[in-house]
Amino acid sequence: MTRFHYASRLGTWLAGSTALATLALAMPAMAQDAPPAAPATAAPAQPAAGEIVVTGSRIVSSGFSAPTPTQVLSAAAIAKNAQPNIFTTIAQLPSLQGSTGATTGTNSTSSGTQGLSSFSLRGLGTIRTLTLLDGQRVVGANVTGVPDISQFPQLLIQRVDVVTGGASASYGSDAVGGVVNFVTDKHFEGFKANAQSGVTTYGDDGQYLFQAAAGKSFMDGRLHVEVSGEYDHENGVPAGGFGEEAPGGRDWYNTATLLNHGVTSDGSPQYTYAEHAQAYQYTKYGLITAGPLQGIAFDKNGNPFNFVYGSNGTPAKNAAGTVTGCANFCTGGDLSGNVGIGTSLQSRLQRIDGYGRIGFDLDPDNEIYTTVNVARVRTSNQPNPGMARSGITLQCDNPFVPDVIQQDCAAAGITQFQYGVSNAILPNIRVSPTRTQYRFVGGADGRFNVLGSDWHYDAYYEFGENITDIKVSNMTLVSRYNAAIQAIDLDGQTVCANAVARANGCVPINIIGGAPLTAAQLAYIQPKNGPFQHTRQTQNAASLSFSGEPLKLPAGPLSVAFGGEYRREFYHVTADPYGNGVSDESPYDDAYPADPVLSTAGANWYAGNYHNGRGVYNVKEAFIELNAPLFDSRAIGKANLNVAGRWTDYSTSGTVYTWKIGGTWDTPISGLRLRAVTSRDVRAPNLSELFAAPVSVNVPNIFDPFNGKTVNVSQNTVGNPNLKPEIARNTEAGFTLSRPSWLPGFSFSFDYYRIKIKGAISSLSAQDQINYCNAGVTQLCGSFFLDSPDNTGNYVNIQPFNLASIFTDGFDIEASYQWAQPLGLPGRFSIRALATNVRNYITNTGLPGAIPIQQAGVNTGATPKWKLLGTESYDTDTFSVTFTQRWFSDGTFGNQYIVCQTDCPVSTNNNPTINYNKMKGAFYFDLGASYNVTKMWQFYMKVDNLFNRSPTASPQTNTGVDINPQLYDVLGRMYRVGIRYNF
Repeated sequence: MTRFHYASRLGTWLAGSTALATLALAMPAMAQDAPPAAPATAAPAQPAAGEIVVTGSRIVSSGFSAPTPTQVLSAAAIAKNAQPNIFTTIAQLPSLQGSTGATTGTNSTSSGTQGLSSFSLRGLGTIRTLTLLDGQRVVGANVTGVPDISQFPQLLIQRVDVVTGGASASYGSDAVGGVVNFVTDKHFEGFKANAQSGVTTYGDDGQYLFQAAAGKSFMDGRLHVEVSGEYDHENGVPAGGFGEEAPGGRDWYNTATLLNHGVTSDGSPQYTYAEHAQAYQYTKYGLITAGPLQGIAFDKNGNPFNFVYGSNGTPAKNAAGTVTGCANFCTGGDLSGNVGIGTSLQSRLQRIDGYGRIGFDLDPDNEIYTTVNVARVRTSNQPNPGMARSGITLQCDNPFVPDVIQQDCAAAGITQFQYGVSNAILPNIRVSPTRTQYRFVGGADGRFNVLGSDWHYDAYYEFGENITDIKVSNMTLVSRYNAAIQAIDLDGQTVCANAVARANGCVPINIIGGAPLTAAQLAYIQPKNGPFQHTRQTQNAASLSFSGEPLKLPAGPLSVAFGGEYRREFYHVTADPYGNGVSDESPYDDAYPADPVLSTAGANWYAGNYHNGRGVYNVKEAFIELNAPLFDSRAIGKANLNVAGRWTDYSTSGTVYTWKIGGTWDTPISGLRLRAVTSRDVRAPNLSELFAAPVSVNVPNIFDPFNGKTVNVSQNTVGNPNLKPEIARNTEAGFTLSRPSWLPGFSFSFDYYRIKIKGAISSLSAQDQINYCNAGVTQLCGSFFLDSPDNTGNYVNIQPFNLASIFTDGFDIEASYQWAQPLGLPGRFSIRALATNVRNYITNTGLPGAIPIQQAGVNTGATPKWKLLGTESYDTDTFSVTFTQRWFSDGTFGNQYIVCQTDCPVSTNNNPTINYNKMKGAFYFDLGASYNVTKMWQFYMKVDNLFNRSPTASPQTNTGVDINPQLYDVLGRMYRVGIRYNF
């Protein structure tokens, strides 16, 4: 398709959207006067005049400064970024690394995280970042316990506070990397709405968003009611298909791969970087992969031809299927059977959200309230095309084998041959999760006086329920497929060779060539009722906390906060019997009739073998936090000491204690504040880690170092009820310079952070378990089997454990400058830059023989050495123009590699040799503008990735998608236009 065609499609699409808007505004300058931070607990109904509410602490006290760094994004800043999901705006902050969203996890069938928007601070993963709504827990949208930001009431968000440090002592489990707290506007008055649409420069991922909110007070302001609703539809970006043809005409996909030559003796590296890699175990329409006929492929019409391997590869025609000149892959040649780009670049997403809040003031200082949040998010993605299979044994007398190949078999003296095929004749797999959330909160907050001292209180009870249904269509039953491809001639008819399968409806299929399957053939191997999982997850949470100033000290009041919390987490999952196995608990047996060809133990699907499971735990907590002013004088400044402790009792793992100690010093130097804090933080194992329903997924192209070949395996993931909480030590120290007298519009901060996690819960990949066993870690050798002759019995069992450790440190820098009436012009010019440097991100599996792995600067992961966000904005009463820069630094494929060309040292599992180990970073430039037509109407437009920067290849050791959507923009240039109304 030509570029002219794309431009035409884009022009037509945008022309239809001009009713929404004509101008746009980019990522917020975020250099506006930062609003005072708020506590994770709800603020009093009517705070006292001049009261400052601070995030990062439970202390509510005038003039108090928390030692924990906090970044704040206002509603105006969020609106200026013009994203259909507030998640995207927050995730652009440099301290957030490894967050998940609609472009991640699209190659997955069984994870259940497709389209799940959740934050990760410091690259520690979404499970180590605590996300709150008005300081309150939110029921998880996945059994890992992480919420889906798509289900939050986004139009009523007043601001978002990001606490970039450990906060378990203040807020409880999971706050190892930090806290993201969404604060709603609880007393919104009036009506506002937003309509927006967007499309990429390639004419895909069409989006439209509608939002509205209304609020009104009654009974002389004592009763306040507000509601909001929104609908968001994002088409996503479909898969490209086979070969290297990326969707929409994108031209950057090149099947980048690391070729594994094994441990060499000639001084050459074990791994070499290559592009245009070709798997030689299968092709689009079939390939004989071993024996005397090796190298014969078939075209769409089933005609044989000599396959072009690339790399000057020559089939050895032996039983092992060796291809001389190729490593684990060839390069070049016939690439038509590659399946990597057949993964959706972005999930299709539809979200509907409704929210309501009713608050009633008992008196001017006390409020009772209730909130209701009902939301549904539907996503859909394609994990891969067809169903790549290798190691298939076909009989020479199979009626579907062409006559010329049957003759070649006879001449070679063989009766069967090994075969591999991408199965392009099969419909593409489609995974469709639906997450529905019901969340209800009732609470009270306010103040009261005891012995002349004002005390604040906050109490709430929350019940949340999330229902997740995952439906998979076009999925193959492997046993039926294996039976259907083995055909014989019986009384002049082509039938399935297996008599039992034949008696139970087996319909033979031809996997040689590209002849389309009939409805009967598809119905047999891919029944209408595919893999299915239904999960009900509930959360009950109750909290009561107090904050006050019971004593007056020479330097100011002693502030204290204390309280208790209770939480119960529960989940129950049921799955289809073909995946789970026959169970008295399954309500789906009638839709999945018994078949003797299938295993009653389950794991019958090619992928998506969900299993039944359930789990529950509860946690009881009590905490106290103190802030003691140390001194306050004009000569030496003002300082405070902040300490907190928390007792936590988990029903599954017993009692743990967390604490923090820190302080701030406002020095006599104008605007200069020093701050430091250290804390002991915890993350308890979640429901998935403890009680995961076993999940089986087929993983192709696993390298078997024992036999020097690639194999298919069934990867089985199970929970571990004996897990203990992770223990983390978190330290931060830095300074802020805020509007000094010598430069009133300037602000600057610098903070060093250091996090060490012991007993980290983690599991190895299937490939790592095999590699470690091969390297001598015998404890893992019983966790897999790779010697199945037909590739159907290979498996790897994966289970989480508490042996790992994580260490990361680095620093955050933030600078901003505001200039009113620049050069005598009306309005204001603002500039802001935020940067995060990751000095170290070291993981250690804790296994014997394993060494620490440095992941800082590994751009195939989530922790580049540097990540920066910069904005420049010029705002007037009539219009605004904003420029945004997003950048991260160059990196490597992996820091474990030793780079060499010749005379390489002996390659080891811990430190393999490689010929090239560089992965370029990326720079993205966004542009936006807005125009206020009236005081109530605003038109805006936004262009993300203005220069259409393509992603850098992220080479794999298989033919998966060679891009990293956690770091790189995989969509390309995106246009958005919209209109806002505010009355």
